[in-house]
Amino acid sequence: MNHLTTGEPKDIASTTRPIPYPDELYRFDTVANSISGSFSAVTDTDIQYFHQHGYLVIEDAFTPDEVQDAIDGMVHLMDGKNPDFRAIQFEPKLAKLKDEMDTDGRRDAIRKIFNYVDYEPRLNAMAAHSGLLGVLERIMDDKPALFQDMALVKPPRHGSEKPWHQDCAYFNLEHGTTVVGVWIALDEATPENGCMHIIPGSHNEGPMIHFKRRDWQICDTHVPIARDTMVPLPPGGCLFWHGLTHHGSPVNHSSQRRRALQLHYKPASSEDISTQERMDIYGSEGKEVDC
Repeated sequence: MNHLTTGEPKDIASTTRPIPYPDELYRFDTVANSISGSFSAVTDTDIQYFHQHGYLVIEDAFTPDEVQDAIDGMVHLMDGKNPDFRAIQFEPKLAKLKDEMDTDGRRDAIRKIFNYVDYEPRLNAMAAHSGLLGVLERIMDDKPALFQDMALVKPPRHGSEKPWHQDCAYFNLEHGTTVVGVWIALDEATPENGCMHIIPGSHNEGPMIHFKRRDWQICDTHVPIARDTMVPLPPGGCLFWHGLTHHGSPVNHSSQRRRALQLHYKPASSEDISTQERMDIYGSEGKEVDC
């Protein structure tokens, strides 16, 4: 089956000149390994798998009721029901039209909401879920501390690409810190609507230079695309990945929403560094990059 299509993602320098990505940048022939049985099914072998491969997938981490509560909380914020919450980002090519849209259209124009845990208890409940935190503590061998929360929406037909990157390139945390990202599917995440793609084992290969092109990203030609692995998920499915694992997601060309929660945790004992110290590791715009 051929899902390969040219994307039209946001150019962070200008939303009027989107830069397409190469058709071959994402592969669609390999699916990630996964387990089932929710958080209680995670064994020591699964924790070792995470450290070896840089990811762990639980197909049924959250119940249907928990997923529906999270969707209701997300929609509550997206619809402006909490006047104190304004952390909403629209898809660049739809932002100018949002005030002319009906409720459903406006929801489907949103790219992400963020910093919501202090505004919406139903979303905070997902981030503070005891089963989730228990797995994170086993991965980190430390108490996990939430330090970033987002809800990502790839709107039907408009959801833009997130280029290949390492999360640690964004965070002022000491190199070697076990940062863990958590991605929770609220809708079915499929190859067609832009499910996550990862490069297993890439966290063991160290930091990559990042630069500004379509986003703050790894150079397209520096990604080991032959190892690209898709992570399709049902609602309630959960992906854990290491902060150095290469990952990204292609454009949503389908008619289906792809809503998800994305959370980042660090060990409670971790130390911060300066932005300059981080940039010395991950580079700055165009540093030693020829793409």
